[in-house]
Amino acid sequence: MAANATHSGFCDNSAFWDTDLLLNSSYPKFTQCFQDTALVWGPCGALWLITPFYLLYMARVAKTAGSHSISTNSFNVFKTILILLLIAVSIARLVKDASQDYVPTVKYISGAVYIVTFILVAVLMHVERRYGFVTSGVLFVVFSLLVVAGVVPVYTGIVEKDHSTQFYLACAYFVILLFEYLLLFKADHSYPRGHYTLGARPQCPEMLASFPNQLTYFWIISLIRLGYKKALAEEDVPTLNPRDQSATVLPPFEKAWYKERRRCMLANRARNPNSDSPERLERVSYVRRSNDVNGANEKTRLLGQVPRTTVQDGSNRGEKKPSLTKVILKVFGGALFVSQFLKLISDGLTFVTPLLIDELLAFTTDRENQQEWKGYILACAFFVVCGIKSIFYQYHFHVSMALGMRVKNAVICAVYKKALTISNEAKRESTSGEIVNLMSVDCQRIQDVMGFVYMVWSMPLMIVIALYMLWGTLGPASMAGLAVLVLLLPTNMVVAYKQKAYQVQLMKIKDSRIKVMNEVLNGMKVLKLYAWEESFLKKISKIRNDELNILKKSAYLSAFSTFVWTCAPYMVQLASFGAYIAISSSGYLDASTAFVSISLFGILNMPMSALPMIIPMLIQASVSIGRVSKFLSSEDLDPNVVMKDSRSDAAVKIKNGIFTWDTQMPQPTLSDINVHIKPGSLVAVVGTVGSGKSSLLSAMLGEMKKIHGIVTLKDRLAYVPQEAWIQNATLRDNILFGNGFSKSKYKQVLHTCALEADLAILPGGDSTEIGEKGINLSGGQKQRVSLARAVYSDADTYLLDDPLSAVDAHVGKHIFTKVISNNGALKDKTRILVTHGIHWLPMVDHIIVMSRGRISEEGTYEELISHEGAFASFLKEFFRNEAEAEVEEVENDDEIEEIKSQVLQRLESVTSDNDFTSGDELSGGKEAESFIRQRRKSRQSLTRSKSIDIIKEEPKKSTAGTTLIEEEKAETGNVTRAVFLKYIHAVGALVFLSMTLIFTLYQTSSTYSAIWLSMWTDDPLLANTSMAGSSDYNNKNIMYLTVYALLGLAQGATVLTFALVSASRMVKASGQLHMGMLDNVLRSPMSFYDTTPMGRVLNRFSRDVDTVDSALPATIRSFYQCIFRVTGTIITIAYSTPIFLIVVLPLGLLYWFIQRFYIPTSRQLRRIESTTRSPIYVHFSETVSGAASIRAYGVQERFVSESRYRTDNNLSFYFASLVANRWLGWCLEMIGNLVVLSSALFAVLSRNLAAGLVGLSVSYSTQVTGALNYLVRTFSELETNIVSVERIKEYCETPTEAAWINPYNRPGPSWPDQGKIHFKDYQTRYRPGLELVLKGVTCRINSGEKVGIVGRTGAGKSSLTVALFRLIEAASGSIIIDNIPIGNIGLHDLRSRLTILPQDPVIFSGTLRMNLDPFDEFSDDEIWRALEHAHLKDFVSGLPGMIQYECGEGGSNLSVGQRQLLCLARTLVRQTQILILDEATAAVDLETDELIQKTIRSQFSGCTVLAIAHRLNTVMDYDKIMVMDKGRVSEFASPADLLANTDSIFYGMAKDAGLV
Repeated sequence: MAANATHSGFCDNSAFWDTDLLLNSSYPKFTQCFQDTALVWGPCGALWLITPFYLLYMARVAKTAGSHSISTNSFNVFKTILILLLIAVSIARLVKDASQDYVPTVKYISGAVYIVTFILVAVLMHVERRYGFVTSGVLFVVFSLLVVAGVVPVYTGIVEKDHSTQFYLACAYFVILLFEYLLLFKADHSYPRGHYTLGARPQCPEMLASFPNQLTYFWIISLIRLGYKKALAEEDVPTLNPRDQSATVLPPFEKAWYKERRRCMLANRARNPNSDSPERLERVSYVRRSNDVNGANEKTRLLGQVPRTTVQDGSNRGEKKPSLTKVILKVFGGALFVSQFLKLISDGLTFVTPLLIDELLAFTTDRENQQEWKGYILACAFFVVCGIKSIFYQYHFHVSMALGMRVKNAVICAVYKKALTISNEAKRESTSGEIVNLMSVDCQRIQDVMGFVYMVWSMPLMIVIALYMLWGTLGPASMAGLAVLVLLLPTNMVVAYKQKAYQVQLMKIKDSRIKVMNEVLNGMKVLKLYAWEESFLKKISKIRNDELNILKKSAYLSAFSTFVWTCAPYMVQLASFGAYIAISSSGYLDASTAFVSISLFGILNMPMSALPMIIPMLIQASVSIGRVSKFLSSEDLDPNVVMKDSRSDAAVKIKNGIFTWDTQMPQPTLSDINVHIKPGSLVAVVGTVGSGKSSLLSAMLGEMKKIHGIVTLKDRLAYVPQEAWIQNATLRDNILFGNGFSKSKYKQVLHTCALEADLAILPGGDSTEIGEKGINLSGGQKQRVSLARAVYSDADTYLLDDPLSAVDAHVGKHIFTKVISNNGALKDKTRILVTHGIHWLPMVDHIIVMSRGRISEEGTYEELISHEGAFASFLKEFFRNEAEAEVEEVENDDEIEEIKSQVLQRLESVTSDNDFTSGDELSGGKEAESFIRQRRKSRQSLTRSKSIDIIKEEPKKSTAGTTLIEEEKAETGNVTRAVFLKYIHAVGALVFLSMTLIFTLYQTSSTYSAIWLSMWTDDPLLANTSMAGSSDYNNKNIMYLTVYALLGLAQGATVLTFALVSASRMVKASGQLHMGMLDNVLRSPMSFYDTTPMGRVLNRFSRDVDTVDSALPATIRSFYQCIFRVTGTIITIAYSTPIFLIVVLPLGLLYWFIQRFYIPTSRQLRRIESTTRSPIYVHFSETVSGAASIRAYGVQERFVSESRYRTDNNLSFYFASLVANRWLGWCLEMIGNLVVLSSALFAVLSRNLAAGLVGLSVSYSTQVTGALNYLVRTFSELETNIVSVERIKEYCETPTEAAWINPYNRPGPSWPDQGKIHFKDYQTRYRPGLELVLKGVTCRINSGEKVGIVGRTGAGKSSLTVALFRLIEAASGSIIIDNIPIGNIGLHDLRSRLTILPQDPVIFSGTLRMNLDPFDEFSDDEIWRALEHAHLKDFVSGLPGMIQYECGEGGSNLSVGQRQLLCLARTLVRQTQILILDEATAAVDLETDELIQKTIRSQFSGCTVLAIAHRLNTVMDYDKIMVMDKGRVSEFASPADLLANTDSIFYGMAKDAGLV
């Protein structure tokens, strides 16, 4: 019908719109007014409206991204020429129109609009080039509209055979417009021709892709093609788009987080003025405990009783906490809004489909009265609408998933930076394992949920619109369906509540499992030496079983949720159709009503079927956001604790300082600290163990919480910690530590730090890779590398925390003389040295004496020793301990002994304590001097020429090359069938078969219900509405409705069975895979741990196990659903229109080809992404352990940059995978849209097709696009997640040690009862491909003999001891202990019968009792007896819980000395006949050394003892000496016999050491 209003003067009496003209013509005919207005003003007006915003956008992007302009080239010149031609043609058309006798006003306006619009286009093109835009989405969209609008006058002229000049000009205009449009499919050249970007990896192609290329993701096709031809390598994949890099996303995130924290702090302060005041810490009331016998010191600060603190108004209840969600929305809200807007358009287009189905059914039922072209237009409309929907849907996911990646990038970087600034007190609440979980699991969950945020609003919106449209189709009957939904809502709320509770529990248990796993990997050597693997296997398994129980509960809940929401749409359909039949006047369910409703129910089904997956995901993300928020909100180290003042008169100054490690402890760690250290001075800090020496240095570094006082530093610091921190890098990189390389300076540092000889031993010299935590260096070497780093840094002030304790006396003297002393390399620097070596004290400028956390005395050496005070007491204690230690002594250099003798004489001259110089030990000054001189000769170092200490030798010393840590292997090619079979076997092959059969029954009943519905609507009896109300009519309806209900019941029963079976068995499979990997990892040889970074193993136990726990089962269920849904849809369409099978085959082949083309690239990208993820965690673990050193050197930014680089590198592969997945999704959706087009066309072409079958065919074809899209996602996720099974399987199959127990050859319960050891031509190597480290060792050690093993570095001493425990296996020969070859018995039978006291004390989290007796084999009395002999009884008695006291992670709440004494207690508990001492006292202080040696001599007097000599004098009183040389036993006899032979190696060593 013509529009009511005509525009006589404006449009020459033409109506704007005429429906009759459009629909009843032989072709789609539009009025001339519509052509001259809407088709011109619409596209042009859109451009003018958006131009101001577009200009602002370009200016902002150019400003932030720093884009450079695009130079003039042939391509953009040609585009400009075409625009000028369009302007010319538009002018010609206007001139031609104006030459007519009568010209409507609209012609002038439309012609002018065209001209000014194309001028604007030319201007925009110039501006785009200036701002560096290689493509224009705005112009592409506008030209798309112009092309569509331009088609109308052209086809109108062709049909009507118009030969006027205006028609030819319109054709010319359209051709030029089309050429310009096609040019917009290509991007401009960002760089001049011949320009190449330097770098190993190509630039991100997205930056150079045209807008349509970006919409269809074809810019990734070159990478997919390359991946199809060969296995991709890292260098093949483009770098990350700068938009997504951490340098772009982190600064605004940090700024927003800071503002959010400040907002909460101010709100809390306003609510409670005293709650967050700066003085709050000063109000902590330290209450001294009655059992605090020793006062506050380093030993007690973490071990005291539960404290009493009084804080004024300190309630935390109701405090506002920073919201990570708010920060994410504030920073990334713009991109999130864009993605949600795209989804809104996609959702809107979804509801066009039911309207088209209604129109198509109306066309087919009234075909005779309709124009033929209408059917084809409707068929094409299905394709166009679905195609546009696909573009918006896929681009929504691209934007949201890339956004998730940016959020993850920002959060990971923020967590890393937080780990560098978190206070030591807050750090105890988050173990390294927990923080790794934050970075791996929680950040991933936050990323994943960003792609599904739309569900929060889209799901309710789609349900509301679908119900509204159902009301229009079914009327009041749709309310029955709504009632079903309302009844199901409470179920949803209960499920969500329970799921969240389970997730919180699950993450806590996961944290504790990773924490224990982290400790196990750190202490693996100790576990193997003590044969404790089974104990920790049970401990981890117990935690894992708790985790699996919660997983199972959560899985059952998800199964129930799946059942409810799978049945819900069908129940809604059933209720609605039943109500419709009951209340409609005819009682007839016609095809249009049924299949439009089915289409709407299908739309309704989408959000409902997603609910079971989305609810857990949203809950997991909510829990993860809370955990990350809590960590990021934890307390930082106060940067204002230490002030920098370059004009200060002191290098370090502390005034009235009170410091603590823990505000909850009864006493502060340091009190009344006043320090004034002059620039360039050498200051020694001395005191007994636990007196606060190391804490004083920490206070200077700003590592402690300052309760009161002022700390001022003048210049830059360098720090050498007591436990050396070594990076997993080359030796040179460890020393340079980011500084520039100066050859002369570097050589000088190596010489002064006594590292030159080490380079000769290491296979690659200073390019040798030092393993994780310095695994292939001895304790002394690590300390010297740490010192070399400090010296090379050329700082102004050096804090040296006992760097000489881990080296031999001769090396110590060399380092002190060449580096630390006033004649050394640091002579002009300020040096603060913590030391136990009293012989250095006469050579220092100033001495600070610490006692019980206070400075008890300070001054020069002469000032302090000239009177009897705290310093004199300290010296007396030192000499008393030395005298008691018989022949044990830390220092053993001739010159050093001379200095000590002078110190003793001076001490005696000023003290009156007769106890010190009386009794059996010393009776006078001369005797004291004689005693010292006599002992001097028996206490020399192993060799004077030895400038390095004994290395942990051959295990790490590979002549095969300089690389120790192997690159993580990324598999190539298809995920092998073995990987799928591994998982199927874990689930159960029969179970998988049963699941398939059950789901087949479900899909069969679902498909048949659709066919049954078409039969219902086409039933001729029911179509005859004149019979409505008759018994036959009603019975027929009841029959159809009953069968339809039974089919629904069958679907519900089968899907519930499937969900329950899959839930229980997949949780069990996850448990089996974890157990298999754990068992295999614990059985792996030590060579595996030497070459595999701990972070890499932890990655398998955290991220990969989490994937198999949660993501993989959900993906498999979705995969089942998608495969069967697509199959069922195709069968349904083929049933209704058999001709459809003609296109199924070619489309199926195209689908298969695209999948095969895509899969190799996707799979390899996922693998590379997995392998590049591990270095993030390795670097993070390394950073956490060395945080104090990193802060001291002020290199936080460099480490943050390295972490950001690793994260960006990892995400570049994820992003490439993401885009490849989107490309596949777009391609497959286009195939789905072709299916819709084919179905609609066949419905139009098949003239005799029943309406019910047309409705069935078309309504199901519209679902295939969504099904294929979902199939792509689930297939991609399955591919991704199955890689985790592949990675777990890899660690389930790594080579293992020999069996723990050999049931056919077990030694007797008392073996070894004699302790006789016989080496028979024994040879061994550390790993295949390496040289032999023991070469034909043959010797006998008799029962009860004490054998000292000596030899130069690399001689094979440590190799001999680890061979006894079979940490390395024999290449040939054998070792026989008490007549049993150790190679024939199980490893645990061997290792549990030997005892070793290792050099490094390893303590596990758990009770003290568990650390001594993990298998509960000994009584409490025996444990207490061992603690008494280990000199720990008094200490443990004072602990809460005593032997049930919980040790911190890695024994963090015990001092180093206490840890070593606890290790001694382990050996005492075991009390085996054979004891091995592996440099057990090499790195401990004097007091601990003396306690250990005393206990060994008294408690192991009747045992066979093998001791690797850290110092030659320690084994001079042994029964025999074994001299190792180049892997062979060169000499083996008593010390006296060897010394009698002046040609022996031992004699030469003793002579060099000054012992003879």
